[in-house]
Amino acid sequence: MSHFAKVNNGIVEQVIVAEQDFIDTQEGTWIQTSYNTRHNQHPNGTSLRGNFAGVGYIYDATNDVFYPPQPFNSWILNKTIWDWEAPITLPNDSDKVKYVWDESTQSWKDTKKWQ
Repeated sequence: MSHFAKVNNGIVEQVIVAEQDFIDTQEGTWIQTSYNTRHNQHPNGTSLRGNFAGVGYIYDATNDVFYPPQPFNSWILNKTIWDWEAPITLPNDSDKVKYVWDESTQSWKDTKKWQ
């Protein structure tokens, strides 16, 4: 069994686990996706289509990859890992402090100070 994403106009509408024989009987565009692929990496070294597809994800047919929707207008798509990155790097102490992105100031905010 494998995971397949149903894609309509470049947007993932559904993700299911099925056999290829079943997918071959379905209408629409179904594209295989790998549960273990994230940031264009797979534990066995063979990534499949950038990321595991999720509902609402974008399918880029030209590059044959899935990536999540843009979380904020200022974020930039990194086409090496096929994921969005903030225009400012997350602070170095993010392992100790929880930060959230504030689009209005385009900066990271400490959640304890920003309430």
